[in-house]
Amino acid sequence: MTKSRVYTGTGDKGQTSLVGGQRVSKADERIDLYGQVDELNSWIGVVRSYIDESQHKEYEFLSVIQNHLFTIGSIFASEQSDRVKYKLPTLIENDLREIEQQIDDIDARLDPLKNFILPTGTNVASYIHICRTVARRVERSLVSFMEAHPDDIPFVIESYVNRLSDYFFVLGRYENKLNNVKEEIWKA
Repeated sequence: MTKSRVYTGTGDKGQTSLVGGQRVSKADERIDLYGQVDELNSWIGVVRSYIDESQHKEYEFLSVIQNHLFTIGSIFASEQSDRVKYKLPTLIENDLREIEQQIDDIDARLDPLKNFILPTGTNVASYIHICRTVARRVERSLVSFMEAHPDDIPFVIESYVNRLSDYFFVLGRYENKLNNVKEEIWKA
């Protein structure tokens, strides 16, 4: 069996293919969107590499998020008609409810927040805050895309991406609490 090459050369002139085979510029907003999702997924991988998921069940959900991000990336990388044709997975309302439940469960263990806090603490908490900011960037790009292409992306995706930054915010706080690291208050 011959091993396939990683490189094809088909993108050497600044073009790439969507799921349906359509050639688009690598500067296309779809490509940028799923590139940002890939970046977020990679940062989550960094977080997971630093933690022992067996010690705290709150971290097990990071794998679920990574799988959801692959689903979201495939939606961004395809035209609406091709999603049905190729039977691509999508997120559903239950996925949104699941992340909201995770946020609520973690937040219930935290002290109420009375001030803005700086994105710092343990190494893991700091990486989680990077995930939060990248999720916000994905959301801004997604909103821009959806304004230019109404009805292209299922609304549940926009809601889910919005929840991601909330999830990472409470998870970063929780990571600091688990390690007895005091939150640093913004001094205005």
